Amino acid sequence: MSLRRRIARLALAAVALAGLTGAAEVDPANPTCPLNPNWSANPTMKLTVEKRGGMKVMLAEGRVDAGLPDRLAAALKANPDVSEIWLRSPGGDARAGNAAGRIIRSNLGVATRIPSGWACFSACNFVFMGGAPRVIDQGGVFMVHMFTRTGDRSAIDMSVAMGTDATKELIGSIEQDSALLASEDNDFLIRMGVSRKLLTDIMYRQQAVATDEDKSTRRCLTLDEALKYGVTYAPE
Repeated sequence: MSLRRRIARLALAAVALAGLTGAAEVDPANPTCPLNPNWSANPTMKLTVEKRGGMKVMLAEGRVDAGLPDRLAAALKANPDVSEIWLRSPGGDARAGNAAGRIIRSNLGVATRIPSGWACFSACNFVFMGGAPRVIDQGGVFMVHMFTRTGDRSAIDMSVAMGTDATKELIGSIEQDSALLASEDNDFLIRMGVSRKLLTDIMYRQQAVATDEDKSTRRCLTLDEALKYGVTYAPE
């Protein structure tokens, strides 16, 4: 075996070991996922361009906020030689995630990556799907859930206090918006070359809200599953 091949194998082994070490502590409520996912606490996603391994990459770290698509478009325009976008995020604004993914796809040849030990959850999934190609390193975490439009507890409590009509109006609004978002997600996956079975087989089968009987609300894909559903791929 040549020295170059031996070094490459050692590097791959090191990445795999790092991934296994980072995922050693399992979340008991969500056993496919790590207990403490490594996502950024930045309240809005921070975009930082750096040189890594001889190429220019953009680190995208933090919450997916409504202003991300505009910032991302400007950052890519200012750095047309960026090769990859590395993601570390707890999610956030679902529609902003879809918009950001479409912006990445419009910049043909920009790859997305979830590095070993980093986690990409919820709206971040859709940002990631904009890449061409898309890569999840060994030890990288692609975490999904069933989206819910009932996260604003104060709005629910207020509608209940106002009476039956207000609660019905809120429920109707939530149901309509959820249906629209589900349709948008389906359209997005088709455009990005991801199987819609990712939604029906995995995402939509997760509980939206934890219960006393079952607290699981998250699912982390294996690398084989990511390949099966077209979440990761390399253009031919």
